[in-house]
Amino acid sequence: MAPTRAYLDWNASAPLRPAARDAMLHAMENAANPSSVHAEGRAARALIESARKTVAGFVGMPGAGVVFTSGATEAASYLLTPDWRDGRTPLRYSRLYVCDADHPCTRNGGRFLAERVTLLPIDYRGLLDLDALAQALAAHDASEGLPLVACHAANNETGVVQDWAKIGRIVRTANGRFVLDAVQAAGRLPLDLSSVQVDHLILSAHKLGGPKGVGAVVSQSPNVMPVPLVSGGGQEKGFRAGTENVPAIAGFAAALVEAAGEIGRTAEIAALRDRFEAVLLERAPDAVIHGREAVRLPNTTFFTIPTLRAETAQIGFDLAGLALSAGSACSSGKVGPSHVLRAMGVADGGGALRVSIGIATGQRELDAFAKALDRVVANRARAAA
Repeated sequence: MAPTRAYLDWNASAPLRPAARDAMLHAMENAANPSSVHAEGRAARALIESARKTVAGFVGMPGAGVVFTSGATEAASYLLTPDWRDGRTPLRYSRLYVCDADHPCTRNGGRFLAERVTLLPIDYRGLLDLDALAQALAAHDASEGLPLVACHAANNETGVVQDWAKIGRIVRTANGRFVLDAVQAAGRLPLDLSSVQVDHLILSAHKLGGPKGVGAVVSQSPNVMPVPLVSGGGQEKGFRAGTENVPAIAGFAAALVEAAGEIGRTAEIAALRDRFEAVLLERAPDAVIHGREAVRLPNTTFFTIPTLRAETAQIGFDLAGLALSAGSACSSGKVGPSHVLRAMGVADGGGALRVSIGIATGQRELDAFAKALDRVVANRARAAA
């Protein structure tokens, strides 16, 4: 990032870590196909298998259950399907139950027909209604097939953290399968799932300082898996065809190693987030910080300033040298209220902005935010006069 600008959009994409860049450059020195049996091919394969162990260790799940993808959207489309296999035996999941505040890549239902998708409500804090989940699963028609449940670990807009351990227990009791979207939680919260009833996990490299275009599905049991989304060759043990992107996978693993070492700095980042929020409320006392009543990611603030439209404010911040988002990066180009805030019962979420910080954020970015916020608030006052 240029030194004259402040980057406050880490939930959209974290800056590439130097260690990840170095790992990618090292991997690029070997042009071999990792499926080749010669020495160069075996060296490329070794990088992938080393990365597979790193990903599995990061979340406390089996290494055999790691399947590399092009990112979280592909991972979600792969997992969210009615058609599964238990070994060679077909397995049918007849309905998808998904959190109404989920990222569009899961909320839209993947390969399920729209009429086979049930949106589960959240409360005013942004937390999944666990009673509604239990009731929906109790009413599930098992004669048609099994239930599949998907939910985010932490919301990409509000940062609200779900109780995925409780969700997993409810799903297991109903003989369902649980997919956890851990894209935003990875690197920001501990994710040891060795004793938690999560069947499948979704990760994305660029959210924690790895390269864009690579992610992973991590599964507790590689015997029960979806019918492949991408078919062709036998790569990734037949779960995902296509020659693996060795440099991106190597960069992903390097980013995970560094992110794992930074989990202990959560309190430090949360303290800085609280300082951002103090500046916000000092300059705009009528601002509303969404999800504040729940446990949130330590780096995320999603707020609304009454009468201030997100599009106008985002342009103002950008011109002042700050990069921040009007909600999800996947939908920030669209005019309209946040579906997350709508699910939380917020009447008008059209003015919501997201500040998301990271390990490299410091006082300089905080000062820049305060200065830019002064301008934005002053412009609001002039417009109202």
